[in-house]
Amino acid sequence: MLKEHFENMRARYQELLTASAQPDTLKDIALYQKTIMEMKELEEPLAVWEKYKGIEDSLSQAKELLSDPAMEELAEEEINTLSKEEENLHKKLKEYLIPQDPDDKRNVIIEIRPGAGGDEAGLFAGILLRMYTRYADRKGFTVDINAVTDNTVGGIKEAVLTIKGVGAFSRLKFESGVHRVQRVPATESQGRIHTSTATVAVLPEMDEVDVEINQNDLRVDVYRSSGHGGQSVNTTDSAVRITHLPTGLVVTCQNEKSQLKNKETALKVLASRLYDIKRSERDEKYAAQRRGQLGTGDRSERIRTYNFPQGRVTDHRINLTLYKIDDVTDGDLDEIIDALTVAMREEQAGTINA
Repeated sequence: MLKEHFENMRARYQELLTASAQPDTLKDIALYQKTIMEMKELEEPLAVWEKYKGIEDSLSQAKELLSDPAMEELAEEEINTLSKEEENLHKKLKEYLIPQDPDDKRNVIIEIRPGAGGDEAGLFAGILLRMYTRYADRKGFTVDINAVTDNTVGGIKEAVLTIKGVGAFSRLKFESGVHRVQRVPATESQGRIHTSTATVAVLPEMDEVDVEINQNDLRVDVYRSSGHGGQSVNTTDSAVRITHLPTGLVVTCQNEKSQLKNKETALKVLASRLYDIKRSERDEKYAAQRRGQLGTGDRSERIRTYNFPQGRVTDHRINLTLYKIDDVTDGDLDEIIDALTVAMREEQAGTINA
């Protein structure tokens, strides 16, 4: 299975290499860039495959030396070393057999809403909003706040943001679910620890061209913006609310002064939500996973707990606990995301018989 897969990959690379030098390809900038991009994606797995074949050859030669008494000890040592390297490379090659999520390279839309816990849940939702914004800054991504609705105590009722950058969805897709916080609220005079939740939904950003939207299925309302926004953003009817009548989905956007730009952004969010529904229907396993993660916002349904008194963050899906809550809530999420990525790939690789 491995040999057939990677030899086909090598043939595809040669085909692309030939095509990249053809006049028709060189004249078409978009086609040329697409060809070069696909070649670069093949280079790493092909390099690992070549190294694996070289290790196999060396291992075969070392085994032949076992029959020579003078070389037997040295050959056994070489075989042990090469066998470990062969095993590691074989594991890596199996990972390349895992189909890539076609949405991984897309921008990502994150929706944050308070769950159980009243005002404290709204405050925690605000912490999550800042956490994802800071993470985007650390990764060199850009952030557009599509809509934020504040509550009366400094937290938020809802936030929708778009994080733009190659691979943004692949890095943040594991954040979808119920997040739980345990801490002593500022309003708690007895020093008792309260438990609250917030829900996070993560969607790959889609355009209208990616998802067919019938304009007759939309109701578009405009109103005056409030809360977050630039100067004069709340002095005109620039905010947009779009209702998708067949599904009842409602999207709002008010971050821009321009009603047109807000409408364009709202349509992208709507397209992403509609795509997410289709994606879930297409992959029932994914649908079950997302329902389990997002849940209802109840305290008993959670993917991660942020315990401030103990300075602890625990991701319950992989039983990972880190004692650096200040760093995590300041956007230092890579250790958690990397561990989740590894766990997912190991699970997928375990289903492949090679």
